[in-house]
Amino acid sequence: MGKKTPRPFGLRLKWNKLCRMSTPQQANAIAARFRGFLPVVVDVETAGFDAKSDALLEIAIVLICMDTDGLLRPAETHSCHVAPFPGAHLDPKALEFNGIDPDHPFRMALPEKAALKHIFTPIHKAIKAAGCNRSILVGHNAFFDLGFINAAVERTGFKRNPFHPFSTFDTVSLAGLALGQTVLARSVEAAGLGWDGNQAHSAIYDAQKTAELFCTIVNRWQMSMLEKPWEMMKLR
Repeated sequence: MGKKTPRPFGLRLKWNKLCRMSTPQQANAIAARFRGFLPVVVDVETAGFDAKSDALLEIAIVLICMDTDGLLRPAETHSCHVAPFPGAHLDPKALEFNGIDPDHPFRMALPEKAALKHIFTPIHKAIKAAGCNRSILVGHNAFFDLGFINAAVERTGFKRNPFHPFSTFDTVSLAGLALGQTVLARSVEAAGLGWDGNQAHSAIYDAQKTAELFCTIVNRWQMSMLEKPWEMMKLR
């Protein structure tokens, strides 16, 4: 794969209009749905598989909201390029696979701590707005993304990590159950959402497609349920 021209730093998409809540009860509905956790989709692009030694190069998040019908929707997307931490390992095979040139002049990469602040700030705001207590990471092979986020938090001494330290919603498991697929591209296609291979392995694109997949699976399950246990139980 050839080197990609980096997408604009700090890309942000507007909040989904379907998620504008008119009452406090509607605004807090997503908190009741997931026991006070706000799902936030994350995709990272890296220079290898080892979160302790390999560089974190891109982070993208998609905030999830709930509309007035109780359905999940992808909301804002936030992203940034990340500068390799001092002494980070850069695996040439990983860079060839994701097409990232860490020295590209258009990357405008942030140091890890600044990148975490850039990504975490809108998450904290969304947690407060939704009446949630914390966020929970949604990812495709979520352990990988959470591992790199946690490693960067540890390296930088960042104090306000919004994510649960180990719990996740993994769309690999959800797609395997609901669609009989585990690969992201095949899962997205099986859900009827469309996949562009030319945009794949960009943190922004993969995060957005993972968000669509997560919302679609949860919504289809929810609409198929005659009883909704989450509506019968109070937050504990």
